[in-house]
Amino acid sequence: MRRSLWALLIAVTATPAAGASCRDQIFEDTRFTVCEAEAGQDLRLFLRGADGQVYGSFTRIESALEPRGERLVFAMNAGMFHLDRAPVGLYREDGATEGRLVTRAGPGNFGMLPNGVFCIHPDGDFAIVESRQYDAAPPECRYATQSGPMLVIAGALHPRFLPESTSAHLRNGVGVSDDGQRAVFVISDDPVTFHRFARFFRDGLGMNQALYLDGSVSRLYAPELERADWGVPMGPVVGLVAPRE
Repeated sequence: MRRSLWALLIAVTATPAAGASCRDQIFEDTRFTVCEAEAGQDLRLFLRGADGQVYGSFTRIESALEPRGERLVFAMNAGMFHLDRAPVGLYREDGATEGRLVTRAGPGNFGMLPNGVFCIHPDGDFAIVESRQYDAAPPECRYATQSGPMLVIAGALHPRFLPESTSAHLRNGVGVSDDGQRAVFVISDDPVTFHRFARFFRDGLGMNQALYLDGSVSRLYAPELERADWGVPMGPVVGLVAPRE
């Protein structure tokens, strides 16, 4: 059950940070959960702890934040990873890089070009940049995670998404507003095709740039919704951090 880990995390306060929220939403009879962060809030990527080991779970990230007087407002898996949970493609955390940018086509969803990079700039606003554009003119990113495919590209759906597709999975992704001031994280609570998932970002949320994060490992931690998904250990995680109250 998706909320079955909640008892393990009940001590975490569920008060959301100002300007951030998680909510349930329905689009074309499909259930989604949506969490938002605003530019300037403390949105971070997490991969390894101080010991160099991959966190792998929301509980380990919370445990690392607690001595600093911090907590997760929400968190989500943030990109595909290898068997050792190292990121597939480019990953940057607080300015340090692990992995390399992949710009060639390849197998699986990641290699379904165009793919892209979710970037958190040093000033705290957001961008999703197509990977080859990123390679040609690398932006300054304090945090960055590469994934694929792109879901929405300048208001257009990925050209390989078919409305008649029957391949439906639980999926998660991120969209960024045109002004870079909002990052919107979405997880489907019902199996959904790529085409409908992308249309939810564009038509349901008004996002003209959106990036797929995963569909094999799609999990959300949202205390305000009393939700803590569980499963196999994760690689990169994106989370909104706030002071404990």
